[in-house]
Amino acid sequence: MAAPIGRWMCYAAQLGGRFYRHTRTSFYTTTAQTIYQFAARKPQLPLKVIQNPARCMFIQTQDTPNPNSVKFIPGRAVLDARTMDFPNPASAFCSPLARHLFRVEGVKSVFLGHDFITVTKENEEVDWNLIKPDIYATIMDFFSSGLPIITDDAPRSETAASEDDDEVVAMIKELLDTRIRPTVQEDGGDVLYRGFQDGIVQLKLQGSCTSCPSSIITLKSGIQNMLQFYIPEVEGVEQVTDDDDEAVGQEPASS
Repeated sequence: MAAPIGRWMCYAAQLGGRFYRHTRTSFYTTTAQTIYQFAARKPQLPLKVIQNPARCMFIQTQDTPNPNSVKFIPGRAVLDARTMDFPNPASAFCSPLARHLFRVEGVKSVFLGHDFITVTKENEEVDWNLIKPDIYATIMDFFSSGLPIITDDAPRSETAASEDDDEVVAMIKELLDTRIRPTVQEDGGDVLYRGFQDGIVQLKLQGSCTSCPSSIITLKSGIQNMLQFYIPEVEGVEQVTDDDDEAVGQEPASS
């Protein structure tokens, strides 16, 4: 199979167009996925197209519980050890990649993870089949450009345990980081600690979880049950919005 695929890639590059191969299942996973393969859009020698990874990359997509969000996996690192949420174009001032994606008509928000990019469309009326090709091309062109994914003025949102946390808050953060956040990130989103007061854990959902129809179920049946099982002091969980964050000056409250 390697030789025929290579020949088709070279042929597509010589035509100056995009080439993709669609498969319904992945050999390595049990979930249905789509793999898109792009060749250079500008005419190049076939040998250069195959050997230059910046101009030839695989972009894998994965559905999320939110029908308006899709997880794009470019096959290389996106962020080192954190996630970043860009709910609107104005918030993307520190990310050239997010700014480029917002130029695609129909894109509502962008979320960057360790090795994936979650794109959320504006509403159900926007057809994924119409905007996906532009998203693929944008991601490929960006990684070919050599631009930084985020700039030095990007804000940091620290949710890791600190010496100032009491025992309960430290346990909540540890459970979030080790048991809950990795699972949520698999679905193209994230959950951040925002405070603990009067037995209530305040959490902020990001990425595909922000407007997901099942976000309440995730909070109550998933996260709340796990926290209450391990930490009796936790009485409930509530979602914090961007407006709530601004009201407290982005500083999480703790008891």
